[in-house]
Order: sequence, then structure tokens, then C-alpha cells
Amino acid sequence: MRTSPLRIAQLDGRRVALWGWGREGRAAHRAIRPRLPGLPLTLFCNGEEAVDARALGDANLQVETDASAARLSAFDVVVKSPGISPYRDEAVTAAAQGTRFIGGTALWFGEQAGADGIAANTVCVTGTKGKSTTTALLAHLLRAAGHRTALAGNIGLPLLEVLDPPESPDYWAIELSSYQTGDVADSGARPAVAVALNVFPEHLDWHGSQARYVEDKLRLLTGARPRIAVLNANDPQLASLDLPDSDVRWFGRDDGWHLRGDALHRGDTFVMDTIALPLPGRHNRGNLCAVLTVLEALGLDAAGLASQAASFRPLPHRLQMLGTRGAVSYVNDSISTTPHASLAALECFGARDIALLVGGHDRGVDWSEFAAAMERRAPAAIITMGANGPRIHELLAPLAAQGGVKLIAAVDLADAVRQAEGALDGEGVVLLSPGAPSFGPYRDYVERGRHFATLVRFDPEAISSIPGLGIA
Repeated sequence: MRTSPLRIAQLDGRRVALWGWGREGRAAHRAIRPRLPGLPLTLFCNGEEAVDARALGDANLQVETDASAARLSAFDVVVKSPGISPYRDEAVTAAAQGTRFIGGTALWFGEQAGADGIAANTVCVTGTKGKSTTTALLAHLLRAAGHRTALAGNIGLPLLEVLDPPESPDYWAIELSSYQTGDVADSGARPAVAVALNVFPEHLDWHGSQARYVEDKLRLLTGARPRIAVLNANDPQLASLDLPDSDVRWFGRDDGWHLRGDALHRGDTFVMDTIALPLPGRHNRGNLCAVLTVLEALGLDAAGLASQAASFRPLPHRLQMLGTRGAVSYVNDSISTTPHASLAALECFGARDIALLVGGHDRGVDWSEFAAAMERRAPAAIITMGANGPRIHELLAPLAAQGGVKLIAAVDLADAVRQAEGALDGEGVVLLSPGAPSFGPYRDYVERGRHFATLVRFDPEAISSIPGLGIA
């Protein structure tokens, strides 16, 4: 049975804790405190964060560093940061005792829900790859149509940071990771539109299994019951969904928005060629079809707006061309955290020699499909690195032994860059597309991408801002 939307005011009188003091945790505190100034809050965070939190001088905020099952069980509601998995043992134990775990995304959607339960004018975008570019492109085209639009969510601006804007936008373009899709369902609110691009194995360490990842990802559709669902007809898991509570619109089908080669079509009508668009990779040009399907569903002139994609500014760390030195180009695809993303990146450079840098945090993702693809068509060189580098190296070793690829093990990113430049012999593409998270040496993919830019002698400050973030 679906619950009614959860609003912040309903936390009054309950035992409430915050878990995590990153940007999302701080945003949750700033959202709750003005509405419930006297509500006692307990914050669970690490020692360094505790110093920062205590410096706020909030007399009703108790800061602790022991987020044990026993302590978490003492609360009715725990507002947790997205990176904290609800499948951790202490969270599972506390949940069994009656503690409700929600994220800031759930609080935001609860606040936005109307009398009909729908968060008006919200367009949520998720997918294993391409969701950031797709969400930003959606915001770009909505603004091109003259609509004040918010670009927020997982793309780099927590929703709770724009909970009370001075002027409400006409539309909300919201990127959601698999850490947040369940929050929308748990909020009790329904998105106006939800977009699902694709589903591949990802974040297995957070979700615990591939099956649970898929289930959590799809809760944006199956649990949140959007008014309109925009789905990729070419993804088998999405194509098999039954969504009786949603008006389903498909992209990638011959009767809707789709690509024929690089030509964009609406049904049988040719609209334009996409090859020159500033959208990195054919998969992102294909996701233009998702955006146009959304615009059409919103009642806008999608065909008339399609050409505005030519003025889109690509996002940092996503197949980002840093520049060329001599005859070597350097491409930063640090956002790539799955083998499928690395494979998509390889398709973008035609017949050029590529030295591919792969590897990072090991969360148990299967690289066998990547290895099989390398048997069919491998780059000039593959340099493995990071915690899962040895496992990837072992999978590719038979192919290297047959002369199918130059395979090199690197100790870190700096060494990988040196090895890649040497492997290309002065001409080609050095492509950072790790297919794995950055955790360990780096705080996040942004820090990894910035370090890569520094190593290849480009200014990291010039590559990191996300165009259009916020409300405009």
C-alpha cells in the first residue's frame, strides 16, 4: 500500500538522526532546521566532520561518531546521505527494529507533492550511463524553449539545497543515481515524468548484488509510479517492464524518436544529422531521443527544439577532450565506472590508436564481457591500474599473449599516463575511461579527472565546472 507523501513537518515529535555530513547531510540539516527549529537532531559522522558540525553552534544538534546498530535503532527516522547503503549490517538491524531510513531526495519530493501526490513539473532521469549528459541536455533544451529550469540532483546540486528557491522554476530536470531512485518511491510522491536510459551492472558493493541493483534502479518506475515513463525500447530489462500506473512513452523505436545511423528521425520523418552535435559518443546522441520524447510528452515542440542541441556544452569528465599535444589527444572520461561505459568510450574514436586506462576500486563487477569485446576489437594498448587492475589484467592476459593487444600494468594513474604515452609512440589517443570507481586514491571521479588533467599538462580548473547547474 502506498504511503502519503512525507513532509519535513511530520518529523516533529519523532526521534530523528542524520547519518553523514557531506554536502547532502549538510543540506538536510539546513532544510530541517528552519522548519523545525526546536527538533532535537543527532548527527552520526566521522571525527573530522564532527568538528565542522559542532562549529555550527546548533544547541539542538548532538554529534556522535558511533553509528552502531544499537544507536541507529534508537531513532524513528534516520536521514542518511546517498553514499551510505541501507544494506549495511547496522542499517539492516536498525530497520528490523523499526527505524525508517530515508534520504534527502525523499524529503524534497515529499515537500513538492501536490494534493494528487504528484511532484509537479519534475523530470527525473536515471540510467547506468549517460544520465548526467541527458539531464543537462534536457535542461538546456527546456531553457532554449524559454522555460526557467532547475538542473539539480546527483549531477552536483543536492535537491534540498534548492528546496525554497526565490522563484520557482517551470521545470525540474533531476538526475538520480541508483542510491536515490528508491528515495523517490519512499517519499510517497510521484514524479511527473521519469526517464530510464539503460540498466547495466553497477554499484554492486552498495546494493549487494546485481539483482538488487536492478530492483533499486527500477523503483523509480515500479515504486514511484511516475505519471509519464520515458523508456529505452532497446534495453531488454526496460522493454519487459509492466507499468500499469504510468503513461509509457518509448524512444529508440521506429514509430518514435530514434536514430538511423547518425540521422535523427521522428517516426519516418528525418529531422537532422547528429554527427556534429557536441554530444560525446553515439550513446549520448541516442539519448537525445530520450530528451525529445520528454519534451513531446510535456507538450512542447520537440522537433523545433532539436537543433538547439548544437549549442549544448558537454559536461566535464564525460568523454571530455582536454586537448592535443603533438599528435596525441587526451580524453578524460573519469565518470566511467562500469566496463560498459569503457566499451562505449572506445567506440568514439574510429580507427585511431588508443591507449586505454582502466581500473580502480574493486566492487566485484564482472569484466568478462569487456574481455570478450577486446577479442573482437581491442585498442592499441590497455593499461590496468587500481585495486581491480590485476583482475582485469589477468582476464586480458591470454589475448595479450596472442598479440591481440599491448597489455601493461601500472602502479597508479601517474604511471599509467607515462605507460600510455610510451605505448602510442607519439600518435593517437590517451583515454582515461576506468570502468571503475575512484575510491581509494581519490575522493570521487572529479578528483581523479582533475589529477589526470594535471598529469597530462592541462589546467584542472578549466575543466571542472558543470554548465547550467542550478536554476536559470
